[in-house]
Amino acid sequence: MTDRAECKPSTVDHEQEADERDDAHLDDLEEGAGCTEIWEHLAEKRNE
Repeated sequence: MTDRAECKPSTVDHEQEADERDDAHLDDLEEGAGCTEIWEHLAEKRNE
């Protein structure tokens, strides 16, 4: 017998409300935004 970690991926609930999601603060970003765009977006939100 080999020692292996079992992989049990959790399912993602796509019906979850946007305000309950951990990434809801990134909803205003365009698809494919890079690190710089994300950083700028977070900095702008912090200033508001």
